[in-house]
Amino acid sequence: MSKFKKQYRIESSRASWWNYAGGGTYFITICTKNKEHFFGKIKNNKMELSQCGVLANVFWHEIKNHTKNVEMGAFVVMPNHIHGILKLKPTDIVETGHALSLQCRNNGPFEKTPLSSNEKSKVPSIQNTHYRLRNIGKNSVSSIIGSYKSAVTKHANRMGIANGWQTRFHDHIIRNDEEYQSINNYIESNVMNWKDDNFFETP
Repeated sequence: MSKFKKQYRIESSRASWWNYAGGGTYFITICTKNKEHFFGKIKNNKMELSQCGVLANVFWHEIKNHTKNVEMGAFVVMPNHIHGILKLKPTDIVETGHALSLQCRNNGPFEKTPLSSNEKSKVPSIQNTHYRLRNIGKNSVSSIIGSYKSAVTKHANRMGIANGWQTRFHDHIIRNDEEYQSINNYIESNVMNWKDDNFFETP
């Protein structure tokens, strides 16, 4: 560990040589705090989302609606983590991020959060709410993920739902089609292979 202002600090897990706002494809993993099963449970090889899991799922898919330079690949919510693929297009333009404030207004740039009928039954208080967007600055992987985590946390707290993220997240730069397909297959089969997962822990 190096020192900053005479104090030890943990080195950043981001790759210092890579421009995270300049385009690329990323395999993202975010774990819950202490790997607790906030997002639900796997039963009969199917993921049963908790209320917090529904929020984690909904707000991930909202990223593309509020960040113009991003495309979404495979995604899965697991009991204690999420995996997803983000594709960033090269851009120097500062876009509006997807983080959602808790303040409700009667005018301005509102966005509704789309929910399926099953999700609405689990999170009744979110279905008719409008949210105001805030600008998160530059379009980097860190800003997008930070905005996503913040949105899940704020709404879970507002609804009194147990939640928590690890401070950091892991990103892997996908360099070719073969690697992309391998990671895509891993994400799509993650629920079926839960007991062999590196993050597998009984609640």
